[in-house]
Amino acid sequence: MRKIKGNLIELAIEGEFDLIIHGCNCFCTMGAGIAKTIKQKFPEAYKADLKTEKGNESKLGTISYAESETYNGKLIIVNGYTQFNWRGTGKKADYDAIRKVFGIVKEKFSGLRIGYPAIGAGLAGGNWNIISDIIDQELEGENHTFVEYGK
Repeated sequence: MRKIKGNLIELAIEGEFDLIIHGCNCFCTMGAGIAKTIKQKFPEAYKADLKTEKGNESKLGTISYAESETYNGKLIIVNGYTQFNWRGTGKKADYDAIRKVFGIVKEKFSGLRIGYPAIGAGLAGGNWNIISDIIDQELEGENHTFVEYGK
């Protein structure tokens, strides 16, 4: 896992990645955190989310995705269903779902430059040490970068 500081969305638009992935809940909200920014910058990713069944727990561990054209070419935005709900306190990140999501990304998008935030470790309350180990295992051999927000 390569680690850099910066703004995942800006880096993606600048052509640093072929694909970005973020964690979503199963209720088609994309109303907070990086998901909200993705919804605003890449409305096609939100449209892909809306094509899934709202509140369906079987979405956990699956993805939806969309392609967007940036001035640097095509960008794939993956909505990874890594938590069921967004309400309340405590851990909402589902580690098994995170593992399945990244397994799908490797299977479907192997060879692309992949960027992601601290999926499941922010608002979802998961442990980044556990999550980053899962990502490293699932994306072994891939060009993938954790973008820590900041300068």
